[in-house]
Amino acid sequence: MKSDLISPETGFYDAATCDLAEFAALTGQQVDPATTPHADETLRNVPIYDMTRLAPMLCDPDSRRALMAEWARVLNQGAGVFVLKQACPDHDAIDQATACYQQVIAEERAAGGAAADHFAAAGSNDRIWNSLQKLALTSPSAFVRYFASPAVDAACEAWLGPNYQMTAQINLVHPGGLAQQAHRDYHLGFQTEEICAHYPAHVHVLSPLMTLQGGIAHCDMPVIAGPTKLLPFSQLYRPGYAAWRRDDFRAHFEAHFVQLPLRKGDALFFNPALFHAAGTNHSADIHRMVNLLQVSSAFGRAMESVDRAAICNAIFPALRAIVAAGQMPYAALEAVLGAAAEGYSFPTNLDRDPPVRGLAPKTQKAILRDAVVEGWTPDALADALGGLAARQRA
Repeated sequence: MKSDLISPETGFYDAATCDLAEFAALTGQQVDPATTPHADETLRNVPIYDMTRLAPMLCDPDSRRALMAEWARVLNQGAGVFVLKQACPDHDAIDQATACYQQVIAEERAAGGAAADHFAAAGSNDRIWNSLQKLALTSPSAFVRYFASPAVDAACEAWLGPNYQMTAQINLVHPGGLAQQAHRDYHLGFQTEEICAHYPAHVHVLSPLMTLQGGIAHCDMPVIAGPTKLLPFSQLYRPGYAAWRRDDFRAHFEAHFVQLPLRKGDALFFNPALFHAAGTNHSADIHRMVNLLQVSSAFGRAMESVDRAAICNAIFPALRAIVAAGQMPYAALEAVLGAAAEGYSFPTNLDRDPPVRGLAPKTQKAILRDAVVEGWTPDALADALGGLAARQRA
């Protein structure tokens, strides 16, 4: 497959050179049951594991590793997605968490909050950002019981290794709530097409290795309720972060996606590079609630703690003066900005720091660039950086 090569001419991917025929060939594969020996069945190319039966395997280190290795192969080289039936068998804990989340939704509505969805129309759902922390603060006992799932822990460790970082967001889609558009997810999936094009091709391969997407079903959800639409094997198309916005790729997704019914307590896990989208809720009375897990590698961190706001404020007068005097070309300015400022939007508090005119909030680096180019005062920069830090705090 051509996408197995890293753009030999330029070292970068772009949407114009993506090959739909290659994508169709990759996504036209069928799962070989020999590659998923512990699965109970494969439905529409998605391996299904009954954790009621497999739970004893997680108690033995060797059998746990064998199961995790199988899940990692599915995510990396196979269908890219699997279901763990009854990964969270404590339904009382799920119901208690659901009640807590409904309380949070009511409180945030009353406060005038409107949590936007990255890939769905406004009003289609209720979204709780940082549902992990909000559940812990609302009901510590519910949090403890809810996350006491060896199956979820093993799935996260299978892809990311130990010491992963758990985050979660509630998505509650009401009857009539419309589907999302097909997309890939965090990291590169949360960047614009223009920004994605600036990352070398090998980083497109790295991005999905840094996170795991999952979801815990809080209610029974037949297909009519719109569970996640999935395109097995689509994570194998390496230029997919450049391709997913193209109309022809989205049309192929809509023609070939699969959906699986889920029961309360089931968990779905998939490679973040898998093309996917929440479905339309065609039901009359099912309020489809899923706790979306976005789990990150422990390695997504710098080695040192650095007060970058302090650096930005300290160098700003000198940097502004040099640029204003015409003594620094644009490339040199970008080099200084890259060394000094935080150039990435995440992690942040999405309640206070939502994406504006894009998929990611404005960065410290962008603020410093604006201050230099537009000739801000030092106080104006300090206020802007302080406001950003306040919005990002948990």
